Amino acid sequence: MSDDPPAPPAGLRALLQDLAPWRESADFRRVWVAGLITNFGSFLTFVALPVQIKELTGSAAAVGAIGAVQLLPLIVCGLYGGALADAWDKRKLILWTEAGQGLLCAVLLLNVLLPTPAVWPLYLVAAFSSALSAVQRPALDALTPRIVRHEHLPAAASLNALRWQAGAIAGPALAGVVVAFAGPGWAYAADLATFAVSVALAVGLTPSPASHAAAKPSWAAITEGARYAWSRKELLGTYTIDLAAMFLAMPLAVLPFLADELHAEWSLGLMYAAIPAGSLLVSLTSGWTSRVHRHGRMVVLAAAGWGLAMAAAGLAGNVWLVLLCLTLGGCFDMVSGIFRSTMWNQTIPDELRGRLAGIELLSYSVGPQLGQVRVGGMAAWFGVRASVWSGGLLCAGAVGLLALCLPKLMTYDARTNEHAVRLRERRTATTETQTAPAT
Repeated sequence: MSDDPPAPPAGLRALLQDLAPWRESADFRRVWVAGLITNFGSFLTFVALPVQIKELTGSAAAVGAIGAVQLLPLIVCGLYGGALADAWDKRKLILWTEAGQGLLCAVLLLNVLLPTPAVWPLYLVAAFSSALSAVQRPALDALTPRIVRHEHLPAAASLNALRWQAGAIAGPALAGVVVAFAGPGWAYAADLATFAVSVALAVGLTPSPASHAAAKPSWAAITEGARYAWSRKELLGTYTIDLAAMFLAMPLAVLPFLADELHAEWSLGLMYAAIPAGSLLVSLTSGWTSRVHRHGRMVVLAAAGWGLAMAAAGLAGNVWLVLLCLTLGGCFDMVSGIFRSTMWNQTIPDELRGRLAGIELLSYSVGPQLGQVRVGGMAAWFGVRASVWSGGLLCAGAVGLLALCLPKLMTYDARTNEHAVRLRERRTATTETQTAPAT
């Protein structure tokens, strides 16, 4: 009689997360574990930095200025970082930017230990951290198709999302405890330790040199990437729909006020955790995504669902319904993210992957930041709940309009799309060449 645990039922196996990328690729495991560790540390600093600025200045405007100093480096370095990812060894780029982030944590730690900590280094570190993150992210995105088999890219996208969600849910909770009881210095020290671990893991990655066809990093190369993105209307659709969804329907900036209006101040932490929790639920049951081929249609439906869920959250008068709607919105956001990532990784040529990853970085990073401005401004003029439900309805309408204007997104099919077929054949040929016996 076997001592092995019984296998889950067939229906359940179809839903469970696909772990094939984790099992088959040692490099994917290294990147995933390093990202998980630094994600927790980064959330410590994410909470500690504004808290320290608040303590030093007592100004809400000074705290809000963090986002302003991060925006320009994000835009400039995201685009140029994409060109660097195409032209340089991706392993080295990831390694050096990770080490740079660790040095920035050391600056924060040294500053907080001064008898009178200064404010300006906090903004300087925030700006440089945004720049390094923007340079690193395209390299990480461009590395994934190299270390994961083509058919396992949807599973890789889901696993990477799971890594982020774990930090997004548990990280702020841990950070709140550390900062409240131990102070920002301990948070910065812990973050520095996580970067030391991630650098050690990155050292073991297999070199990932530039493609022979890659262009040297320059603004001309960035323009070439932008022209390619513009020529691919299905890709353009993923960018514009995500921008519209985040700009019009991201509610995070007004959640404290929404909790007050519902007379449920205790629910604020749950509201912040609800969207990542919904994303986590989809990641853990994402086995079905590998069997979907019309990815563009799923992006449209999920983005519209996100908008409708946010509209329902703004209209609901019961805090538990609001939490349910936010969680449902997180589910839709994760579905959209999985299929957007899959489309990008399965159709973009290797020599352009970094530059397109830079554009992708802007599409999913700038939208939420501008969305905070939108929801906050509308809340000041029309009220908190009106700013949430109106933004959700505007999002659903904008997504529908964009789908009509970009029919290639709705008709995209990974089995027949010329770019997906070409890249699949190229990767198959490369694999067969590498595994062929020497003569």
